[in-house]
Amino acid sequence: MINKHFVLLHKADNTFVCCKQLLAGSSTTLEDVDVTMTVDITVGHKIARQAITEGEKVIKYGVSIGSATKDIAFGEHIHMHNMKSDYIASHTRQSRTGE
Repeated sequence: MINKHFVLLHKADNTFVCCKQLLAGSSTTLEDVDVTMTVDITVGHKIARQAITEGEKVIKYGVSIGSATKDIAFGEHIHMHNMKSDYIASHTRQSRTGE
């Protein structure tokens, strides 16, 4: 555990995983650096443990879970807006009409 909000799952990870929600505007210390959240970070979501450049692998559990689709700053939220899976196509849920 890094602090009461984030955990490092594997020493090779370039992500921290949220274990207690942290709201936008709240600050926390990650590896001796104070970081202010720009968006709400909910349980299970990731933030960058280090700067990740576009195309670089996003590592969680010690393995690649996808690639950055743009540069990601230290402490920035990582999700579908800035990474893609290398293994399955990302999709959105669409409601069905007329059923």
